[in-house]
Amino acid sequence: MRRRGLRLTAAAALLLAAILAALGVGEAAGVLSNWQAFVLGIVQGFTELLPISSSGHLILVPWLGEWTYLEEHPDFNKTFDVALHLGTLIAVVAYFWDDIVALVVAWFRSVRHRRIRSAEERTAWCVFAATIPASFAGALGESAIEKRLGEPWQIGLFLAIFAVLLWLADRMPQEKRIADLTLGQALAIGAAQAVALAPGVSRSGITITMARALRFDRDAAARFSFLLLVPVVLGAVLFKGWTDVIQGTLPDGWTGPFVVGTLAAAGSGLFAIEALLGYVRRHDYSIFVLYRLAAAVFIFLLIASGIRDATF
Repeated sequence: MRRRGLRLTAAAALLLAAILAALGVGEAAGVLSNWQAFVLGIVQGFTELLPISSSGHLILVPWLGEWTYLEEHPDFNKTFDVALHLGTLIAVVAYFWDDIVALVVAWFRSVRHRRIRSAEERTAWCVFAATIPASFAGALGESAIEKRLGEPWQIGLFLAIFAVLLWLADRMPQEKRIADLTLGQALAIGAAQAVALAPGVSRSGITITMARALRFDRDAAARFSFLLLVPVVLGAVLFKGWTDVIQGTLPDGWTGPFVVGTLAAAGSGLFAIEALLGYVRRHDYSIFVLYRLAAAVFIFLLIASGIRDATF
């Protein structure tokens, strides 16, 4: 019953986003259109939660469509980025609400008793531990990576390299579940997230790859990846929301794309979570490996043929 309610909520969010886009609510001439925001929101929702790189796709889609506004207006891009991540955060929190509440309660209970007494409390501490290296990496390395990485040819290369790593890790036996996770393994998975700052790597992809390399089963790898998204993305949304939206000067025409992008990302994110968890209970991650490799080949063919430039 609850999953049916979430599916209806996801469909309603996408429908509302489409209606707002069609009516041009909050849209300004010469700025990112609501329909472009709708497309990018859907792309964010699916690619943030599937192991195929959201940051890479959010660069590639405007590159393919020759939508240059975000590239030419970094202030608007920062504001819109908050909207997209807010949408996927809403999706994960809505889907895993019971799990998140249970882990938060378990963490505070463990702190109060000053020891770890249950598998749930250990999992809560593992999420906390895995968040630390990712937070430090994001705070220290994000601006440097933005300046040096993110060109289409680099994204294609990373899509291919980390597709191979995912395929190799997914050949490992499925021996462990989330309850078996140790703090050391959580730190290793969290440290792997630092690599995902490079567009084309994929945060969910690299955490799933590391978890599978540590012999966690596919469902556990995906679930832990989704749970890790909450504190990392929440921190990013709060920090960027404060610096780029609240304290910053909001660009003209931001309202429509912000609302449409958030709704589209939340709706598509809910569908993506259910689709991935349902799929990996019966299949391996090969379909995502093949998609990444095909996308990389497509990018390099476009560049080699001169249809698109290798850089912006």
